[in-house]
Amino acid sequence: MPVTRRNRKSEEEKPPNSTIDLDKIKELIKLMEDHELTAFELEDAGFKVRLEKGGSQEQVLAPIAAPEPAARAASEKIVAEDTEQITSPMVGTFYKSPTPDADAFVKVGDAVDEGTVVCIIEAMKVMNQIKAEKSGVIQRILVDDASPVEFGQGLFVIA
Repeated sequence: MPVTRRNRKSEEEKPPNSTIDLDKIKELIKLMEDHELTAFELEDAGFKVRLEKGGSQEQVLAPIAAPEPAARAASEKIVAEDTEQITSPMVGTFYKSPTPDADAFVKVGDAVDEGTVVCIIEAMKVMNQIKAEKSGVIQRILVDDASPVEFGQGLFVIA
């Protein structure tokens, strides 16, 4: 019987690869389809991927960065004693109008009643209408259209 030598370098563990393995992601998508999953998250050796199924396409989502404390503090300073903020009830994407080519729900100076739709926040492919909780006049819009928002983040200043 011939004697073979093993190469020690090939037996050593290789450092984790920081590149995206598309074949692995395709396998995960197939796994989601086979088990009828709508979302899947995997974290392994510093590699993190989150897949969500919306409609008929899968999407790799990047984490949303939280707003800088300075930006949050600045929006809190905007609120005077006789004003209030309309805040985001969820994490998602802020939209000022129902479609990209439509007029905004509200503009600075618009009077709103309690229950008036002021914007939409998209969360997990669901469009959620955000309504004013009191009557007043929109004093300031604190978020740019199509921007990510956090839970409790100020969206509008109302007086």
